[in-house]
Amino acid sequence: MKVMVVMGTRPEVIKLAPVVRALRGEFDTIVCASGQHKDMAAQALKFFGIEPDITLDTMSAGQSLNALSSRLIAALDRALDEVRPDWVIVQGDTTTAFCAGFAAFHRGIRVGHVEAGLRTGDLTSPFPEEANRSLLSRIATLHFAPTELARRNLLSEGVAADQIVVTGNTVVDAIAAVRESWSATPPQSPLPEWHGAQKQHILVTCHRRENFGDVLQDICRVLRDLCQRYSDYRWVFPVHLNPSVRAPVHRELDGIANLALIEPVDYPTSLYLISGSAVVVSDSGGIQEEAPTFGVPVVVMRNHTERREGVDTGFATLAGQAAANIESAVCGWLDDPARRAALRNRANPYGDGLASQRIVESLQGRPVEVFIG
Repeated sequence: MKVMVVMGTRPEVIKLAPVVRALRGEFDTIVCASGQHKDMAAQALKFFGIEPDITLDTMSAGQSLNALSSRLIAALDRALDEVRPDWVIVQGDTTTAFCAGFAAFHRGIRVGHVEAGLRTGDLTSPFPEEANRSLLSRIATLHFAPTELARRNLLSEGVAADQIVVTGNTVVDAIAAVRESWSATPPQSPLPEWHGAQKQHILVTCHRRENFGDVLQDICRVLRDLCQRYSDYRWVFPVHLNPSVRAPVHRELDGIANLALIEPVDYPTSLYLISGSAVVVSDSGGIQEEAPTFGVPVVVMRNHTERREGVDTGFATLAGQAAANIESAVCGWLDDPARRAALRNRANPYGDGLASQRIVESLQGRPVEVFIG
């Protein structure tokens, strides 16, 4: 059986890398890189030792989502015609994932959707991801739901129970691979030296479209206040390459003594920063899944989250976008060490490191012992 795995962004590479490794042991596996986030994806591909069999050229400066989608579907259709796979595997909610699923559907090729069933219930948040993953659920053949909540979401939308497998999230498999690599190559800290009595660091990330503009300016201003209030902590902010993020962040936050504005880091370094944080302040979906592995709380700077499991198990606080609420949530964690310590021995609600194995077993038609969070 021939399986084609399509990926285009760094998160897709990270979450599909362990799946590719597991698939290659059982199937004729073709990896297609869409080129959506070419440089950042290439960095992750290199770390996980994946050499794409097909690399598409689909990006151009300033193109709209419609233009990107048009180019992706056309390029993917040519790749599907060449490869003729039995299955196409996609992950998550990116434009690459949707276009690959859509192109495969048009050709009558079965689609396996990794990380299926995540929902905020608001098609505009996150945009366009909520629409992408919802539409994929209409055309996928097998839905690899990371959690029981994701499974229930799919059932409520009319997906047949025998088309859903609760696998856990493959990011937990990827984290295990990274941590294993640390024994041979310990991660290097990207943080500058600070003088004085400093506590742990606090990681900040921000990149979502919903937080651009006035919202990001307010976030920067509350971060400035928090850096001053908690001056004995080191704050670190890897600044996204998008000009809509870089310009306001540097304008508002340059020159703060205990805040390091650094360039984006590779995935192992990102996990290293998460693992040593007192708390992470972020609008990232992936970090909500990664931080629980290290027992680290997350303040989520979004009005909605498709990852309710972290909130329900106490790992995450959904603060919204209002500056006052973000500040209150961060203070709530930093002022309560016992609350943070209670997370250290709590299991990650998103997975157990066996998701990729379950996906392969499902594709083989074998019985699967599902993940129970």
